[in-house]
Amino acid sequence: MDYNKFGLVNTTEMFSDAIAHKYAIPAFNFYNMETLNAILAAARETHSPVILAVSESALHYMGDSMLMGMIMGAKLTTRDCVALHLDHGASVDACKHAIDIGFSSVMIDASQKNFSENVELTQRVIEYAHKHNVTVESELGVIAGTEDENTSSKKSLYTNPNDAYEFVKRTNVDSLAIAIGTNHGAYKCKSEFKGLRFDVLSEIVNLLPKTPLVLHGASRIPQHLVGIIEKFGGKMENACGIPMDDIRQAVSMHVAKVNVDSDSRIAFTAGIRKTLATNPKMFNPRDYLSVATDMVKQNCIDEIKTVMNSANKLK
Repeated sequence: MDYNKFGLVNTTEMFSDAIAHKYAIPAFNFYNMETLNAILAAARETHSPVILAVSESALHYMGDSMLMGMIMGAKLTTRDCVALHLDHGASVDACKHAIDIGFSSVMIDASQKNFSENVELTQRVIEYAHKHNVTVESELGVIAGTEDENTSSKKSLYTNPNDAYEFVKRTNVDSLAIAIGTNHGAYKCKSEFKGLRFDVLSEIVNLLPKTPLVLHGASRIPQHLVGIIEKFGGKMENACGIPMDDIRQAVSMHVAKVNVDSDSRIAFTAGIRKTLATNPKMFNPRDYLSVATDMVKQNCIDEIKTVMNSANKLK
């Protein structure tokens, strides 16, 4: 299915503009109609380009037809500058499948394989994707933490700048996710976060000045939302994220895409917990899901304005 029929765009032009004007494209994960609507409402209200990210497990949860039906129902146009992206595709077949049903961008994550295998798998995905004008992201280095079935690792391995240069030279990948100290999930402190390795980032930028760089595991884990969850019966002890100033510095240094997943999950859960706890007679899902949707929307707006610097960047 041609993604143009859904009003989607690939990431080529959005990344080029982001690099030129030192901002990042927010890549927000979604899982249902409510989180999709929240992200799009935030992007439209702030006039920001946006990447709608879908993990393999989220795609399985929603189903191909339901997911693409929701995208069609969003009535997007290319002026909205929205890409639909497969997040952490674990295989060539998974990436091909996403392209076939209408995704405009895919990520092949072979970062835990050896360098040669990573190159080979990325080349195979690129060969298929570029025939359909779909952009490809790959990852080099290992990001610790757990967020989804394809994003789980107990170890962290910083991206080697020379390897990054060789990888891009051999694959011509459209964007590269790097490991400079971020962590997947809501409990980043468990990995003894010591700050991002801006020296590594700087070396990679010097070697690859034209390659869009991507940060995964960069959620802030807003403490006011964690506090709401805990106040109304949840348990998120020691949940913490990457300091906002660190992400903003990375964005100013050529990072063109920042992934946000855990923050939206936390915002959604905070909205539901608070609403049901303070309105014990409520039982209409539309009521508490509307509150949760707005919580996600407001968090996305905050990320766009204060972290990504992508507000009002639509042409």
